[in-house]
Amino acid sequence: MTTTPRPRSARARHRPWPSCRQCCLIALDLGSARTRAWMPGHGLVLDVPTVTFGDGATYPIRRGTIVDTPGAARMLDRMLGHRLPHSTRPLLILTAPVLGGVAFRTEARTAVETLRPHTVLTIPAARAVAVAAGVDLTRPLLVVDIGAHVTDVVLLTDGAVTDARRTTLGTSDLDNLTPPAQITDAVVAMVATMLEQDHTPQTHDALQRGVLLAGGGALRPDITRRLTTQLSDSVKPVPTPHTAAVRGAATLLQAAHTHPSTTAISQTLGHPH
Repeated sequence: MTTTPRPRSARARHRPWPSCRQCCLIALDLGSARTRAWMPGHGLVLDVPTVTFGDGATYPIRRGTIVDTPGAARMLDRMLGHRLPHSTRPLLILTAPVLGGVAFRTEARTAVETLRPHTVLTIPAARAVAVAAGVDLTRPLLVVDIGAHVTDVVLLTDGAVTDARRTTLGTSDLDNLTPPAQITDAVVAMVATMLEQDHTPQTHDALQRGVLLAGGGALRPDITRRLTTQLSDSVKPVPTPHTAAVRGAATLLQAAHTHPSTTAISQTLGHPH
């Protein structure tokens, strides 16, 4: 996390959102296929393909990995730079794929420097999804996020990531030769491996509780029906599942806005050690 301390006088005048008009807050979800941004008071201000332009169109994020950090920065500047007052340095929160690790968070923070943030927080995408769904995070929870290019299965315990699996297969891969069954079979296999390797009751308890389903794949009835059948448990799509991660991040951003220690906030956002 990067932090720029605010002057004492500014902190003294600081008021909670949304009455604080001197602050700019941005929740950002950098996906392989789409980039989404949410600004409290404005809602979803950005939902566009993750693409930038130089000598033709290029894609700075592939299969959940930032492969062109300068390209990602140019994309963000083009899409969001004009929305920010020149005198404002925003408080920004980024969703990060759990298995992207430190590398993704580092490259993403470098890319968002083009927006001149005074503070950047990161949150695992799976936790952001759970926050958007309004579920009880004190109990173990399985989150399945089926995106366009990758599919993640994440176990949250007390809101923190305790296990995670990934397949580089998503809805954009589906065609006559790659049916939805390939995605659902991969999800079931990842859950089975988690159950086998977990020597605690957490994964089993989370499965009994029901799987939280997010991402564009949750909008496909063929995928949700097959998952429900194969897992023999309740599969619960998050409302508006394709924007759940950025909406959950926005909820946490508002809570972090006036927190006395952004370091303490970052330590509670659920990143794996």
